[in-house]
Amino acid sequence: MQVESVTYRWEMREGADPETVAALSRDLNNLPVGLARALVLRGITGFEDARAFFRTNLEQLHDPFLMKDMDAAADRLVAAIHRGEKVLVYGDYDVDGVTSTVMMTSFLTSLGVETRFFIPNRQTHGYGLHVAGLEFAASTGCTLVVALDCGITAVEPALAARKLGLDLIICDHHTVGDAIPDAVAVLDPKRPDCSYPYPHLSGCGVGFKLAEAALLLLGRDRSELHPLLDLVAISIASDIVPVTGENRILFRAGLDVLRSDSRIGTRALASGARLDIRTCSPSQIVFGIAPRINAAGRLAEAADAARLLLAADAAVARDLAKQIETTNATRKKIDADTELQAVEMASRIRSERSADAYVLYDASWHPGVIGITASRVVERFFRPTIMLTDVDGTVKGSARSIHGVNVYEAISKCRDVLIQFGGHDFAAGVQLERSQVDAFRRRFEEAVSEQLTPELRRPAIRIDAEVSLEEIDERFWAVLKQFEPFGPSNSRPVFVSHGLEVVQPPRVLGKRGEHLKFKVRQSGTARGIVRDVIGFDMGDRQDFVSGLFSSGATLSMAYTVDENEWKNTKTLQLRPRDMRADGASMAVAEVSASDRSSG
Repeated sequence: MQVESVTYRWEMREGADPETVAALSRDLNNLPVGLARALVLRGITGFEDARAFFRTNLEQLHDPFLMKDMDAAADRLVAAIHRGEKVLVYGDYDVDGVTSTVMMTSFLTSLGVETRFFIPNRQTHGYGLHVAGLEFAASTGCTLVVALDCGITAVEPALAARKLGLDLIICDHHTVGDAIPDAVAVLDPKRPDCSYPYPHLSGCGVGFKLAEAALLLLGRDRSELHPLLDLVAISIASDIVPVTGENRILFRAGLDVLRSDSRIGTRALASGARLDIRTCSPSQIVFGIAPRINAAGRLAEAADAARLLLAADAAVARDLAKQIETTNATRKKIDADTELQAVEMASRIRSERSADAYVLYDASWHPGVIGITASRVVERFFRPTIMLTDVDGTVKGSARSIHGVNVYEAISKCRDVLIQFGGHDFAAGVQLERSQVDAFRRRFEEAVSEQLTPELRRPAIRIDAEVSLEEIDERFWAVLKQFEPFGPSNSRPVFVSHGLEVVQPPRVLGKRGEHLKFKVRQSGTARGIVRDVIGFDMGDRQDFVSGLFSSGATLSMAYTVDENEWKNTKTLQLRPRDMRADGASMAVAEVSASDRSSG
C-alpha cells in the first residue's frame, strides 16, 4: 500500500533552561550539551537525578502501602493465604490483562494458594468484569476474586459479587468512572482520592504492587517477586504507558529477567517471532511478542496465551505457541483486509470534506482487529480515528488518537449517545446502539475539533537538541544507551544537525528499494567523522539526496542515533526522521504550550 509522503513540523522541545543544561553538563564531566539538554527535558536537573536515572534499582520503588486501599487489599489477600482459600484471578484479554493474570496466578501458586484464573472472551463476554466470571468463581469454590487490568467502572458486577458471597479486590489503572465499585479494596493510582506518587502504572504494575504489599505483610523478601518482572516489562512495553518513574525502573529490571531467565512460554513465543530472547528490545516486544499474545485474545481465547506463559513443560509450551502462531497468521490476513477497507473509506471522506476525525463503521469487521487498524489509519492520515463494528446486536468500537488530542475526553462529551465507554488519553473503547452511529460520528468530530489546534493538524517531529556530527562519538553513544528503555514520555532522543555533506551517492536497499542508505559528514571538516545514514521507508528520497551529492549542497537532518552490528563489528549510524536542504525554510519552532506535557 502506497503511503503518502508527510510534511512535518520540526519543533525544538521547550523546557530546558540553558543555565541548568550548562550546569548539568559540567556536573557530568563535561557531558555533550545536546545530551545534557535531553536529560533536562526528562526532568534530570542535577547529579543525583542523573545517578538515579542511569542507575535504577528496585529499592527506588515507592512503598505499595501509599496506594489507596492497599492496606485492605493486602490484609484480605494474606488472610486468604493463611486460611487456604481458593482464589480466582480475573484478567483482561489484552497483553496487559494476560500478563497481569499470569503474574498474580504465579505469585499465589508459589505461596501454595489454590488458584484459578478467568479471562473473558472478547466476543462472548466483552470487556471488563463480567458476571459469568464471577459465577465461575462461585461454582468452583473460590471465595476471593482478584480482578486485574479491569473493574474500575464495574459497579454492577461488584454488587453481583457480593450477592454470590465473593470478596472482590480490584487492581486497575484505567480512568475512574462516576462511582467507585463497592469492593473489599479498589486499587487504582488514578483514583482522585489516591495519593500514590506515581499514577501511570500498567495494570500488571498495580497487581505487582499488591503482591509486593502481601509479601511485606508475610515478612518475606521482595526478591521472591523478581522472576515475575518479565511479565511487568511486557505489560509496560505493550500497554503504551509512560516509561518514566516506577515504570522505567520495573521495565529495566524486567528486561534483565526476560533476557537472562525467561520463562518457557516466552521463549516459545520469541522463537515463533524469530527473536533472540537474550537480546530482546522493547520494540521487539511490541512488534514481535505482544501481537501474538493479543492475537489469542482477539481471535480465539486469551486464556491460551495465559496457559502458554504459565507452562512448565516445554512440549506443552511448543504446542500452545504453534497454535497461537497459526492464530496470529490469521490475524495478519484479517488486519490487512480491514486496513485496506478502512483506508479507502477514510480517503473517500477526505476527498468529500475536511474532517478533524474519522468514525469508520462496517458491520462485517472483526472486533478483534479494529483497534490495530484504527492505529494505522491514525498513522496514515494523522487524525483521531474510531473503528466501529457490530457485536451481538450493538455497535462496538476502538478509538486511537494523535498527540495533543485526548480521545477519552472527546468521547466523554458524547456519553449521552453511548451505552458505555472507557480508556485512556490515546486509546479508548465505546459501545452504542446502531441507530446512534451517525449522531456519535457528528458529536465526536465536533468534540475533536474543539481540541485540534492548527498546529496539531500537521504531525511534528519534536527535537531534543541540536548537535554537531563531531560530537557523536563512542562516549556520546555510551551515555545515550543508558537512556533506555525507550517508550512513551521517554522516547529515543531526536537530534538535529545542519550543514551535512553527502559524501557518496545514495543507494536503495530492500526488496522493493524501500530503504535509503548514504554517508554524511559535517561540512568544513574534510577529515571529520563520516557516519552511515539508513533511512527506513525513505527510498523515495533517493533523487533528493543524489541532487545534494551532485551539487555539493548541504542538508539538515532530524534523526536518532543507533548502533549497527555487521560481521561482529559495531558502528554508529543515523536514522533520519526527516531531511531538508539547507537554505530551505529551516526554522525549528519552539514547541507550543499545549505540547509541553508530552514528555
